[in-house]
Amino acid sequence: MPELRDLYQELIIDHGRRPRNYGALADANHRAEGFNPLCGDRITLFVKTREGVIEDVRFEGTGCAISTASASLMSEALKGRTEAEARALFDGFHALVTGEGAAQETPLGKLEVLAGVAEFPARVKCATLAWHTLLAALKDQSAPVSTEQDDPERADAAGTGRASDG
Repeated sequence: MPELRDLYQELIIDHGRRPRNYGALADANHRAEGFNPLCGDRITLFVKTREGVIEDVRFEGTGCAISTASASLMSEALKGRTEAEARALFDGFHALVTGEGAAQETPLGKLEVLAGVAEFPARVKCATLAWHTLLAALKDQSAPVSTEQDDPERADAAGTGRASDG
């Protein structure tokens, strides 16, 4: 389905060039930084929650089109969701871009445009950087997230801020 692939690429390019929700969020109550040394992507993620619901998400940083588009699409998808729903969305998205999942319990909507990343393992870290940074922000982790360190589950449990996809 070349037409669908072209549409997906256009959406990724659009979000990469004109990211939604870009900029600092002055009243954020969660913040985290992430870095992908392989590609040079850097992100600072700002999240405002109230009573367990994500009211706003914004980000700043520099990165490749995939990293920026992923952060932009993520910021749109998270508003109005609970923190638990955000974690389920992370799990579904992670399975999608790593090629480790089939049918997802959580509908991914526009995030599915990044499914093609699974065909390029080196780009998975670009696509998931914002998501790992989100988890760190929700846990108020002070150490920056890096895509070039340990397993994300072990790092998450240890609070090291390290994440790996690949």
